[in-house]
Formats: sequence, C-alpha cells, structure tokens
Amino acid sequence: MKAIVNCEYGVDNLKLQEIGKPTPKDNEILVRVRAASINPVDGHLLRGALLMRPITGLRKPKNTRFGGDFAGVVEAVGKNVTNFKPGDEVFGAKRGAVADYVCVPADRAAVLKPANVTFEQAGSVAIAALTALQGLRDKGHIQAGQKILINGASGGVGTFAVQIAKAFGADVTGVCSTRNVDLVKSIGADRVIDYTKEDFTKTDQRYDMIYDLVGNHSFSERRNILKPNGICVLAG
Repeated sequence: MKAIVNCEYGVDNLKLQEIGKPTPKDNEILVRVRAASINPVDGHLLRGALLMRPITGLRKPKNTRFGGDFAGVVEAVGKNVTNFKPGDEVFGAKRGAVADYVCVPADRAAVLKPANVTFEQAGSVAIAALTALQGLRDKGHIQAGQKILINGASGGVGTFAVQIAKAFGADVTGVCSTRNVDLVKSIGADRVIDYTKEDFTKTDQRYDMIYDLVGNHSFSERRNILKPNGICVLAG
C-alpha cells in the first residue's frame, strides 16, 4: 500500500512510499482510508519541535508515519471485535492516517460515520473535536450555566469548542477576527468579541473558564478576567 512517511525531521523529508499493508490484531479493525487530514500537531511532529523530541525521538522520528485524522470503510476485523463489521463506514484518529489503510483499536480509536456526513467532513473531525472536548470537560470541568470565553473560536478546535460548550449548557463568548464574527455566531456563541476592535482582557466581565487556543496574552492578563476560582485552559 502507499503511505506518506517521514524518516527524518523536516518538511522536505516527507515521502510517498510503498509499504506493507497492515493486518489487524485481535482487537483491531483494518480501515481502507477514504479521507485523511492533518492538524497543527502534525506540523510540530514533522518539524521535530524541541520540546517534543524526548517523546518523538531526539535525532529522528520514532514513528515515521504521517497524519492523524481519517475516515474510511472497514475492510477486516480482528477475531475479538464485535462492534464493527466489514463495510462499516467509520472515522477516528490514528498516527499514520495518510495512507491507503490503517489499523486502529476497535474500542477507542474509531466510531461509525453518520450517513449524512461525507468522508471528507468526517476525516477532519477527530483530533480537533477531541482537543475541544478534553479541554472543556476533562481539564476545565465545564458545567451548565458557567460563563466561558473561547479565544480562537473560529479555528478548527475553536468551532468545536463553541458547540460543545453550548451543549453543556454554558454561556459562551467567542473571540475571533472581523471576518469570522458571523461564523462564530452561527455555531451558537452567545456573544462574539472581534479582537481587531476590542481586547477581551480589558473588560469588566468575569468568566468561570477561559479556553485559550491562541496564547497571545499573558497569564496575568487572563487572570484579570477570571472569577476567583476560575480556570484557564490553554491548547494549541
């Protein structure tokens, strides 16, 4: 099968290669990839960001496969898999998704694709949506009725974060540029701050949580608009 690999750090070292088709283990499914996407983290991994090298490999990548999000069709299942069958349309996340095939754990790395969602749409969901969910729910401990500010509300993670926060019953303020104000309003934000016209850290409003996906303000600036027991979560 064909796959994009990077055996050395650097964009110039991305290569399309012929590699062996994987065989699913007992608890895995083999997916024929129909769509895949890349995220900012893939760029960091590809460049070999210094802070990541103790994990990814000091001199060269430990994992040479590229990409994280995928959508496709189940081609085969391991003998212990009961929740998927060949022909199921699925999407999820797995390192090495930019390839003809990918093997993923059946219990945590893929879910069924809704019929009204295209492979291209589903193939760009997993990492951004999970980052939003983990930041709000697992790190921020979001609760209904809280006032949440999302800085970077129009980006990949931000658009999911706005909708997830609303689903939890929060009051959401999104921060974005002028051209994206209508977009952020359309996905459910209660208020939108245009950062080209207003600095969100210079306001009398206080928030239970700031979910900052940009990181362009100091901690002291963010702290000024947090309630006494407020939480600031950074991602990106």
